[in-house]
Amino acid sequence: MTLILGIDPGSRITGYGIIETEKNGYRRVDSGALRIKGDTLPQRLHAIFRAVSEVLDRFQPDEFAIENVFMHRNADSALKLGQARGAAICSAIDRDISIYEYTPAEIKQAVVGRGNAAKPQVQMMVRGLLNLSQNPQADEADALACAICHGNRSSGLRKMGLSTELRGARLR
Repeated sequence: MTLILGIDPGSRITGYGIIETEKNGYRRVDSGALRIKGDTLPQRLHAIFRAVSEVLDRFQPDEFAIENVFMHRNADSALKLGQARGAAICSAIDRDISIYEYTPAEIKQAVVGRGNAAKPQVQMMVRGLLNLSQNPQADEADALACAICHGNRSSGLRKMGLSTELRGARLR
């Protein structure tokens, strides 16, 4: 069994989802949305680092999967997202945990079957895949979807007798 932490980074809300691989799928261990406080971006980045560190220390996952930055319309938002992502990654690097990154399209493809799926579709599919009683909040669902995406990818490599170390998106 492998414990995977998925992160949906954000400078105001960072979603996290921890799943455990099981023989026939996944089990949700914990998930939520970390509400980031701070008046300045550096304060919020420090808060992200601390909050993700607390999750890592509490659950001690084997692997860490995070959504990659994409730029849609606003370059400033993409830069802030990249910095939030960096703060979360540093907390995993600090604990010597393997880090993997996935694009939003890869995550949606793995969970919904379409790379351009809408958030409500991701929430519904995460609910079904993890046998949850209700749809998770959007950031929480995205983080759980990221963990599921990584679980699918690494499981496929293991079944072929390959190491997950061969995954091109591995950061560490």
